[in-house]
Amino acid sequence: MPVSHLLLALAIVAVWGTNFVVIKISLASFPPFLFAALRYFFALLPAAFFLPRPKVSWVNLCVYGLAVGVGQFGVLYYAIDGNISPGLASLVIQTQVFFTIGFAMLFAKEKLKLYQAVAVAIAMIGLVVIAAHTDATTTFLGLALVVFCGFSWGVANTTSRRAGAINMLSYVVWASIFAIPPLFVMAFIFEGGWESISASLVAAPLGAWLGVLWQSWGNTLFGYGAWAWLLSKHPAAVVAPAPLLVPIFGMGASAYFLGEPLPLWKILAAGLVIAGLIVNLFWPSLRVRLQHYF
Repeated sequence: MPVSHLLLALAIVAVWGTNFVVIKISLASFPPFLFAALRYFFALLPAAFFLPRPKVSWVNLCVYGLAVGVGQFGVLYYAIDGNISPGLASLVIQTQVFFTIGFAMLFAKEKLKLYQAVAVAIAMIGLVVIAAHTDATTTFLGLALVVFCGFSWGVANTTSRRAGAINMLSYVVWASIFAIPPLFVMAFIFEGGWESISASLVAAPLGAWLGVLWQSWGNTLFGYGAWAWLLSKHPAAVVAPAPLLVPIFGMGASAYFLGEPLPLWKILAAGLVIAGLIVNLFWPSLRVRLQHYF
């Protein structure tokens, strides 16, 4: 991979990782479901005027939009709003990898391999470590909600795989149509009705609106668009390891900007979860190399 492409990959994961800090700061001005609705509103417009609708069914777009918009980010914002620290959220949501494996077994009839079972077991130990240290900043509810976010992300991954070879940026933009209405309805019902919503919109400072645009354009449009471009230029095996750095950026940024502590148990949990992801990703190629040498 050329240096410029490597730097682009690092920029993407840096945006995705530090995004958890942006979420936490912006939640001081916007309630979580309204914040998520605004994210997808600005991800849809004006980009939908410039990107054609992908050649995929409306049902597929609907399932993806609901899974990502409501199940993943709507719930994630709610969890970070007082139930889990941003750094830990960036780590726990990586459980999506294992939910994606499970859905592949269920729908594509793929078999669970031994190394995948070991990877899941290692990551689960890391989650147990986190669950054993819940406190005022990270509750068991918050942990469960972010695991649900990983589940929803797994649903979205499975749905996008069924869409076939498509423009992922266009796909994400048009799927936003289905995320916006339920998020606004949830904001109306659970976050004080129209008076509260309008008050939040009027009172939000410029920094909060920049946070919304960062979510919409930086995290969604730039992140997904640049990621799709890299995948079109290089084999997936070359690009795929980069997201392993997302929790590193997430926990590091949370510690630096928000003062989130990094005790030994949190570093241990992060190491276990990331180790599980590494085993799942690299064991097949490592096994081939070992067989070659031995």
